[in-house]
Amino acid sequence: MHYILQGITAMIVFLGLSTPLIVIGIVYYYKKRLEHQQIMAAIEKGIPLLELRPPRQTQNGALWIRSLTFGIAALIIGLALPCFSGSWNVRMAAVVLIGVGLAWIVRGILYRKYRPQTQQPDKNDTAQSKNPPGASTSETP
Repeated sequence: MHYILQGITAMIVFLGLSTPLIVIGIVYYYKKRLEHQQIMAAIEKGIPLLELRPPRQTQNGALWIRSLTFGIAALIIGLALPCFSGSWNVRMAAVVLIGVGLAWIVRGILYRKYRPQTQQPDKNDTAQSKNPPGASTSETP
């Protein structure tokens, strides 16, 4: 009888912990299903898909800053952990955090280095666009 109660208790705890995951999965499924129905209806009507779903704006400028911030934070926490406790588990967690921090720092540096650069007009081009040929200027000879 005791084992049956332990089994029922374990089942209730498992269901309680897995219920949010099940709900999120169901909501995600219905969201994707609705998107698919909208896309199929747009295709049937002949609407271009770009009008239905605008292209995503990437924020590569902010990604490198976020990656560096997470990396530095994980590195500092990983370096500080062994100071508070000398147990083997804490040292292993510190090594993992240091590795993750270094990985995030490298990721941030690579994001910054290889992010798409916006085309900025040349200084000579802006000067010419302000004063096109044949336009009068306020300069005196």
